[in-house]
Amino acid sequence: MIQKNQEISLTITALNSEGQGVGRVDGFLVFVPDTIPGETVRAHIIKASKNHAVAKLLQVAESSPDRVTPRCSIAPVCGGCTLQHIRYERQLTAKRQIVEDALTRLGGFTDIQVEQTLGMSNPWHYRNKGSFPFGEQDGRAVIGLYAARSHRLIPISDCPIQDSRVMQVAKRMGSLDSLRHVVVRATGEGETMAVIVTAKPLTGEQESQLKLHLPDADSLYHNLNAKNTNVIFGSDFRLLRGKPTLQTRIGGLIFSVGPASFLQVNPSQTEVLYAEAMRLLAPKAGECVVDLYCGIGTLSLLAAQQAKRVIGIESVPEAIENASQNAAQNGISNAEFITGNAEEVLPRLVAEGLKPDAIILDPPRKGCDPAVLHAIAQSGATRVVYISCNPATLARDLKILAEGTDNSPLSAMPTSPLMEGGCVPYTIAHVRPVDMFPHTAHVETIVLIQRENS
Repeated sequence: MIQKNQEISLTITALNSEGQGVGRVDGFLVFVPDTIPGETVRAHIIKASKNHAVAKLLQVAESSPDRVTPRCSIAPVCGGCTLQHIRYERQLTAKRQIVEDALTRLGGFTDIQVEQTLGMSNPWHYRNKGSFPFGEQDGRAVIGLYAARSHRLIPISDCPIQDSRVMQVAKRMGSLDSLRHVVVRATGEGETMAVIVTAKPLTGEQESQLKLHLPDADSLYHNLNAKNTNVIFGSDFRLLRGKPTLQTRIGGLIFSVGPASFLQVNPSQTEVLYAEAMRLLAPKAGECVVDLYCGIGTLSLLAAQQAKRVIGIESVPEAIENASQNAAQNGISNAEFITGNAEEVLPRLVAEGLKPDAIILDPPRKGCDPAVLHAIAQSGATRVVYISCNPATLARDLKILAEGTDNSPLSAMPTSPLMEGGCVPYTIAHVRPVDMFPHTAHVETIVLIQRENS
């Protein structure tokens, strides 16, 4: 039995979804960060349960040819770039395997071909948005990142995956009482937005100090969040100076982005992701497309250029306002947007007789509420494009929607109860990982599912 503080030797055989190396000692599962499959390592057990253990790497006895020196000196401790020690091409292979493992082990799928991960030619300085907590060091305020699984702040002065403009704005901040976070966004049009989050209202002197430290920000907001929570933003945004929104270009369209708007943080890979999504969705003239969790309407408006009608559904009112503005400024009149939770709005629309030809969805990490999956199954849509940032919840949701007959990839799984009552279930037609977050364990996946004979 593996015990805490024990030193062990083991061979790493795989990476888990968090980027940790996985090995076994006498059949006991051990997770070791900063390792690569194929390596033999010495490790110190820091946590042990009856099913698995977590260990700290002590020494690499036999190194993988894919091991490289991280570009960032604090990569092993900051909790962000868990894969910087792995050659980038090998990272892409690992992410494909993470998706395949989730579909196989959690979804129960067999004979599913996962395509090669779409990666970047230059996987550095790609993040156009950074969120940095504040702390104190030597009596002055500093920005940083939290160490893995902790609230221990690691001060930083640079970050090799952040857009340099993001870092320049973030580092200009001075000392403020009750200051919690700075969130900075940069666009391809050369604009920057800074949001300063504090636990208390700003005084007039503090506002003046902010404006002095950030003279070049095109948009400067204050956000008040007095709650003791891990959520960065409170509900109260106040524009201190500049533009209320920034503009960015995606797929030839212009989008306005506010401080609370969701937007993919890797602009070059966003183009890759959305182009692949539209290729798989293949909206046609005369068709109706529903976009669930539509955000500021990016996918909705891209689909509207080819479809007859697009309906976007989003729970954040500010995002819906942005989506409507984006439709207007791009001259698109065949897209409409509804504020509400997808699990409430889609079932209501389907019950009222809506029969979309296709559905595209990009839910949060927790995946879809069962009511959404039920409504998709009942909607009659012949094809569904599911974009996911979490392979585990993706596999769970696809398992519900997938076919369970003898000729199905899920031949051993009984038909989902959602499919009872005459609904033809879906089969997986295409799975493609996209590397939106190089040097981290995160992977975006696009899946096309469609009804048989559609």
